[in-house]
Amino acid sequence: MENGKWKTLLGCCLLLLLLGCGKPEDPNEGLSIFKYNESAGILTLDPIYAKDLPHIWACNQLYSSLVAFDEEMEVVPRLARSWEISDDGTLYTFHLRDDVRFHEDEAIAEGRVVTAEDVCYSFNRVVDKSLNSPGAWIFASVAHDDGRYAFQALDDSTFQVKLSKPFPPFLGILSMTYASIVPREAVEYYGDEFRRHPVGTGPFRFQYWNEGVKLVFRKNPHYFEVDSTGKRLPYLDAVSISFLIDRQVAFLEFIKGKFDFMSGIDARYKDELLTYDGDLRKKYEDKIELITGPYLNTEYISFYIDPNDELGTDRARALRQAVNLSIDRDKMLRYLRNGIGIPGTGGMIPSGLPGHRDSIGYDYDLKRAQRLVKENQLEGYTLNLTTTAEYADIGKFVQSQAEQIGLQCKMEVMPPATMRSMRSNGSLSFFRASWVADYPDAENYLSLFTTSNFSPGGPNYSHYTHPEFDRLYDKAMACTEEDTREAYYAEMDSLMMLDAPVVVLFYDEVLRFVNKRVEGLDSNPTNLLDLRKVKITPHS
Repeated sequence: MENGKWKTLLGCCLLLLLLGCGKPEDPNEGLSIFKYNESAGILTLDPIYAKDLPHIWACNQLYSSLVAFDEEMEVVPRLARSWEISDDGTLYTFHLRDDVRFHEDEAIAEGRVVTAEDVCYSFNRVVDKSLNSPGAWIFASVAHDDGRYAFQALDDSTFQVKLSKPFPPFLGILSMTYASIVPREAVEYYGDEFRRHPVGTGPFRFQYWNEGVKLVFRKNPHYFEVDSTGKRLPYLDAVSISFLIDRQVAFLEFIKGKFDFMSGIDARYKDELLTYDGDLRKKYEDKIELITGPYLNTEYISFYIDPNDELGTDRARALRQAVNLSIDRDKMLRYLRNGIGIPGTGGMIPSGLPGHRDSIGYDYDLKRAQRLVKENQLEGYTLNLTTTAEYADIGKFVQSQAEQIGLQCKMEVMPPATMRSMRSNGSLSFFRASWVADYPDAENYLSLFTTSNFSPGGPNYSHYTHPEFDRLYDKAMACTEEDTREAYYAEMDSLMMLDAPVVVLFYDEVLRFVNKRVEGLDSNPTNLLDLRKVKITPHS
């Protein structure tokens, strides 16, 4: 049989298999297929629109970027085999691998190799205003003039980008899904339908999509990475994504073994799976493995700092410090989150990122909190806490903790969209918030408190401002030496937490429930779903 016909026949057999049309007595035919459910749904497979985890997870299987992060959150090569950064930190030169091919597709020539022109084209798509990519911000530090960005292909294998000023996190930003490399001819061939006909260089290639029902990726036989023994990755034959909207139904299907993986946990069944200490209940130990690890997500409550506050600067700071000291974070995590999370007794920088210091924040100290309230004549002062229904239980806990030190605390539950709008325009005085890192650098958290980022134009919803903080931020951004920059980060976090514009509640954790027949699936601080080295025992 001719090779092309054989490939077509094999693809059709696999497609029928994954759609459940195979023979009932042998539905999987020995193939290793990783299956999971995505309750939130997927709207597009175009990486420039991958703004949340469901889309990032799917696109991560299909595409590759110039660089990536390893398990230690260090930047490592992916499509780029090496790079240099100029002494002034503004010029980045990347040398591409010469063995990376785009997926086989009718839109492009067979065996088409990735070139530096593809990088230029892909990056220019991100900043093309007519495409309205939510990822355009990732190139905000790139030099540009009249809409032309400083992306340049020096030759087929050398790509260069020029920044307007030093920005040390830039290299890590290039690992984001937005910065995935795509071929011009496929995008132009499919037009608006490229979202349904993705072509990339990732470990899996697109196979089938019945929107709202099932999405299937097949192994990319020409993927460029190999394991330590020289075996070509990935190990899996396919990935199958279902779209059951009801999470409880999806949970029951996972327990039955219909899915191989479940991320996070819903309040409706957390007690069914976990003890109060966050351990997997014994009745599931034989068929499920629980994988946990740090997640770059800081959960907190923010004050809005009004320069005209009737309390005055010193009393307002004492109030914020007292609230910080009143929260028993260990108790909160044990009884409200089944032990999931790390108590937020450091600063805004979460555990696991350079710059985090355990000593920066506030421990639970009821007597000190009560003393601050009394010394500053704050007894009976009313806090107005705003949160959403999903976090109402934590809001009630904070309410009770504030009241035990002599404060009053009223709580209002709002729809998320309403709360976001009011938070942005400064209409909320005390409100629940969280920050998930877009890239693993402490700058991502500390930029929330720079004066230049005041909302509504930026994410500084607290309107915290301090000239020394801003000065340290500028010094850190101009610093190319990692240890020195880390020291600046810690100093900034310490300074900000002394003023206490936020109450850090906890640093979140990645929580993954995995079928015992799955091997090689770990957690990572960005909660990225990496299936390159996953193995799975086929159903017998």
